[in-house]
Amino acid sequence: MEILRSISDCRAWRRNDRRAEPVGFVPTMGSLHAGHMALVRAAQARCRRSVVSIFVNPAQFDDPKDLAQYPIAAETDRLALEQAGVDALFVPSAEEIYPDRYRFRVSESEDSRVLCGAHRPGHFDGVLTVVMKLFHIIEPDQAFFGEKDFQQLQLIGDMVKAFHLPLTVVAVPTVREPDGLAMSSRNQRLGPEARSAAPLIHQLLKSDLGCREVRRALEGAGFEVDYVEQRWGRRLAAARIDGVRLIDNVAL
Repeated sequence: MEILRSISDCRAWRRNDRRAEPVGFVPTMGSLHAGHMALVRAAQARCRRSVVSIFVNPAQFDDPKDLAQYPIAAETDRLALEQAGVDALFVPSAEEIYPDRYRFRVSESEDSRVLCGAHRPGHFDGVLTVVMKLFHIIEPDQAFFGEKDFQQLQLIGDMVKAFHLPLTVVAVPTVREPDGLAMSSRNQRLGPEARSAAPLIHQLLKSDLGCREVRRALEGAGFEVDYVEQRWGRRLAAARIDGVRLIDNVAL
C-alpha cells in the first residue's frame, strides 16, 4: 500500500495508474471500524484499484470540543487498510487541504439546512467542500459512502450531479453491531449505560410508532433528541446520550 501525503503524491500516483481504472475511493476520518471496511470491500469488488483517505476535517465540526475528542488511531488504521489490500492511502494535513484557510467553500441552499444541518450550522458546507476537494485530488471513477449518514449521502450525490463530476457515488448499507446499533467511531465514547441504551434508536425507528411517539420514547429513555423525521423514503433520527450524538435511519 502506497502512503500518499501530498496532493502532488496523489496526482503522480494517479498518472502512473491510468491503465488500472476504474479506481474506487473511500473518504474517511479514520478510527476505522467494520462499517468503513465494508466500504473498502465494496470499492475493491467494483474497481480494479482502491484508495482510502484519512483526514479529520476541521471544517465540518460545529463544536470545537467534538473535534478535540474525535478518536485517532493512525497506526491501527494503516495496518487494517494494508491487510485489506488497499492500494493507496491518502493522509493529508489540514494545510494541504485548506491552503486558503477555508475562504472558499461549497454550500447547498435547501437539503443541507434541515435535519443535521439545522442542528449543526455549517456542518454540510464543511463536508461538501472537503469531498469536492478530495474528488478533484483523487479523480476517482467511483466513490463509496455509507447509508448511515443518509443526508450526507444525498447531498454528495446531488453535488456530483450539479457540478457534472465524472464519477459515480455508490451507497453501501449500514453495518450494525449485533444489538442493532449503527457502527460509528463515536460509539467508542459511550459509557456502559449509554452503550446499553443506544440500540433503542434503531429499535424505535423500525417500529410501528409514529415519529412523535418515537421522539417521546427516546426522551423518556434519557436521550436529548434533535429530530425524528421522514424524508427520502427513510425515517431518520439524531439524538444525544452521554454527551455523544448518534444518528441512524431506516428505509420506510
